[in-house]
Amino acid sequence: MSEYDVIVIGSGAGGGTLVHRLASSGKRILLLERGDWLPREPQNWQAADVFVDGRYTSPDTWYYSDGSAFAPQVHYFVGGATKMYGAALYRLRKEDFGELQHHDGISPAWPISYDEMEPYYTQAEQLYQVHGARGEDPTEPPASAPYPHPAVSHEPRIQQLSDALEAAGLHPFHAPCGVMLDEANMPYSACVRCNNCDGFPCVVHAKSDAEVIAVRPALKHDNVTLLTGAQALRLETNTSGTTVTGVVADVNGEREVFEADIVVVSCGAANSAKLLLASANAVHPAGLANRSDQVGRNYMFHNSQAVLALSKEENPTVFQKTLGVNDFYFASDEFEFPMGNIQMVGKSQAPMFRGEKPGETKFAPNWTLEDVARHAVDFWLSTEDLPRPENRVTLRPDGNLAISYSASNEEPKARLYHQLKSMLGHLGMHHDHLLGHHAYLKNEIPIAGCAHQAGTCRFGSDPASSVLDEHCRAHEVDNLYVVDTSFLPSIGAVNPALTAMANALRVGDHLLERMGVAAQVHVAA
Repeated sequence: MSEYDVIVIGSGAGGGTLVHRLASSGKRILLLERGDWLPREPQNWQAADVFVDGRYTSPDTWYYSDGSAFAPQVHYFVGGATKMYGAALYRLRKEDFGELQHHDGISPAWPISYDEMEPYYTQAEQLYQVHGARGEDPTEPPASAPYPHPAVSHEPRIQQLSDALEAAGLHPFHAPCGVMLDEANMPYSACVRCNNCDGFPCVVHAKSDAEVIAVRPALKHDNVTLLTGAQALRLETNTSGTTVTGVVADVNGEREVFEADIVVVSCGAANSAKLLLASANAVHPAGLANRSDQVGRNYMFHNSQAVLALSKEENPTVFQKTLGVNDFYFASDEFEFPMGNIQMVGKSQAPMFRGEKPGETKFAPNWTLEDVARHAVDFWLSTEDLPRPENRVTLRPDGNLAISYSASNEEPKARLYHQLKSMLGHLGMHHDHLLGHHAYLKNEIPIAGCAHQAGTCRFGSDPASSVLDEHCRAHEVDNLYVVDTSFLPSIGAVNPALTAMANALRVGDHLLERMGVAAQVHVAA
């Protein structure tokens, strides 16, 4: 008998949520996390520490296909990338689950429908305490329940922005947000509605990240074990290559092998592909579960732009990430192809500019940067990145990770930017002051951001063109699953975190059934 029933590798949106779903089953579960607990300290909320010094960025080195090195903006902690995310928890649109024609090609259909995912979206919204308002967004997919919490209110400047967008004939909506905020009873609210949320760890644990929402509650069960500082290096199989028999890991500098009946990989799209490729053996010479040659391929991470508009009046907004616009998500009268999503991002702070543009701001006086920050209104534009087999993760001969990537849908991306720019005059902003703003990055190399990465172990019904089946089980390895955003065959144009969470709950129910655990009743957290 194996030491564990299930090993989950990675504790982020996918892995952490899955462990939460399995925790009450009584099954022996081991959660391996290569990082440690993110320290709770004053620096959590200091923009200079987070954005300039990169205090919480892990010291990885990845490589481009030309051999040049770069430092990816990855964060290895309990809770994974959700520790630093902006907690924007959108559902994909119903149409995203079908085939969509884009300017640069086809966004493929999924092996499951939106209707099959919908109950799990609802459960994920309840678990992660999502705030929102149904019925405002014209592209919103059907939902079986209201949001569990009311939408986060707009502050006055953002309400003005929303009113102006509506007056222009658009349909602004309250962005779905995962924070533990009770605006009706602020003395008892965990969230204090500060300006250090998007891109920061939350020092008061009021952001709905996977550590706080999923991992910590799961660890209350004696059958769940967490090992930090445990980096999975490779997966071993039986001689026929049909079953994973061991997870080889470096645990705080010591090599250990763990065994389980079921192994689930959730390391992030790039690192999950790396782990499978590093697990090549005689039966799987191109990498574990890679007979289709799809492991590592179809790397996507959204064709995004973070842009800063200068308002004619000061923008005193504190918690800015409350508004979205999806009027350009699909084709329109002006453009026959989808353009994407517009949403707000966290409010600019002067130290961020030094982190993002160190060369340009080196000699700028602080008062100049602070003046820009006071007038800044910050937007995030996402255009769908299409899955292309040549966009891929590979292993170098030295075992390091390399990424080959070229962007898609550049024309819709430019159109979406133009739509925003054309609206500025109606929104009380300087028409000619829309600035490129590379949020959270220390350089202008988009691929280094690693935000919203997806697609390297796509699921599908055909083993010849996919890595995983509809339950996210490897076609070729009976007890191997992948539950991070690697499984996505397409990424849509909204943040993928909620989809990873919902899918983890869906796969969790499949695993419970596989292990013979009686059906559970799932209620709101």
